[in-house]
Amino acid sequence: MVFIQQLINGISIGFIYILIAVGLTMVYGVLKLLHFAHGTIYMVGAFSAMVGMTYLHMHFLVAFLFALVVSGVVGILIERYAYRPLRGAHPITTLISGIGIAIVLENVFQVMFSSDTRAFPETGIEISIIQLTESITITNMKLIIIAAGIVGLGSLYAFLKFTKMGLAIQATSQDLRTASLMGVNVNRVVAVTFLLGSALAAAAGILVALNFNSMYPTMGSIPGLKAFCVVVLGGLGSIPGTIIGGLILGLVESLSDGFMTGMVVDKDAIAFIILILILLVKPSGLFGKNIEKV
Repeated sequence: MVFIQQLINGISIGFIYILIAVGLTMVYGVLKLLHFAHGTIYMVGAFSAMVGMTYLHMHFLVAFLFALVVSGVVGILIERYAYRPLRGAHPITTLISGIGIAIVLENVFQVMFSSDTRAFPETGIEISIIQLTESITITNMKLIIIAAGIVGLGSLYAFLKFTKMGLAIQATSQDLRTASLMGVNVNRVVAVTFLLGSALAAAAGILVALNFNSMYPTMGSIPGLKAFCVVVLGGLGSIPGTIIGGLILGLVESLSDGFMTGMVVDKDAIAFIILILILLVKPSGLFGKNIEKV
């Protein structure tokens, strides 16, 4: 029964990682760029929702949507001013730019809101425990996280599959230069990709802040790095791989926490151990494509 309990916990954790990592996957698919400022968008989402509720007196759902929009705009601005001028530059250059933006955003939020941990505003959602069986329980927040993850992924799938912009994103991810020659507005496609990825990461940040009733300016650092591990595990640029990778990492973390209490290895280190193993055994990831050099 403990196994089933940890399985449920792992799935909810996995969906958080998926929501963050999907944005990284989409950006890499379109630009072949590792967006290392993505983790801070997770934090921006939580703080934007807090600002909406505390200072603008919004209802939680309105503040939630407000935070998605704000985070999406921040993502677009990062692409426009931190990455677009460096398009075509050495990958290390864009990597340094992303890390620099992340540090700047974290420090700006520390100046604005202090570096202390603060409680998430009262939302009216009471966290309750649901008794599934005599020995298996689940909180309503875990169900909300799983449901939000499914809705988010379903909406993304519908957008990519059935809209003109979604098809343009897929075409650009196949070959950016060819898509541009065929009349696709690449800059607009890239901006929308950052918008969608940032909104999903923001949703994850809000859900985690609500679940744990805490938030702080550096809260996106570790989840952002774990999302990168998920992307590498699933395969760079593969959304199905990201989904599987996120669930695997969530389940491994949860099961190790449940069955290996007191172990020497910290739970947060597991993601990076998996990353090292994947890079050693299968660098392309579970669903990534091997590149043959001739």
